[in-house]
Amino acid sequence: MPAVFKILLAEDNPGDVRLFCEALESRALPFELTVATDGEKAIAIVDNAAPKQLDLIVLDVNLPKHKGDEVLRHVRAKPSLSRVPVIVLTSSVAPADQVAASWLGADLYIRKPSDLEELLEVAKVIEDMLRRNAAQ
Repeated sequence: MPAVFKILLAEDNPGDVRLFCEALESRALPFELTVATDGEKAIAIVDNAAPKQLDLIVLDVNLPKHKGDEVLRHVRAKPSLSRVPVIVLTSSVAPADQVAASWLGADLYIRKPSDLEELLEVAKVIEDMLRRNAAQ
């Protein structure tokens, strides 16, 4: 298991980035977070990622420049990232977004939490996913 989990978070809302960090910190999960504030930056980070350089990718659906589904398509087209789990974490309630995320290869589709309890549950789900994937 890695000493520090490397996570790419593609999110353009600074408040959501802060809440995401606080939720993971509540789990005492050792992590290094790279934030891409738009889809173009997320794709650039993915393109420059060496194998084993990313343990998890978390995408918002509604990103500037390239939408989350475009980033997800790009991630899943890279054989070196085929085993990296991708979580779509979004406020979108559109059924089409959930279907597209599943069809494109997202491991999970999670609505952004509306309260602290839900946020802490999302952090637990992320921790469990990271630990399971690291054990494989």
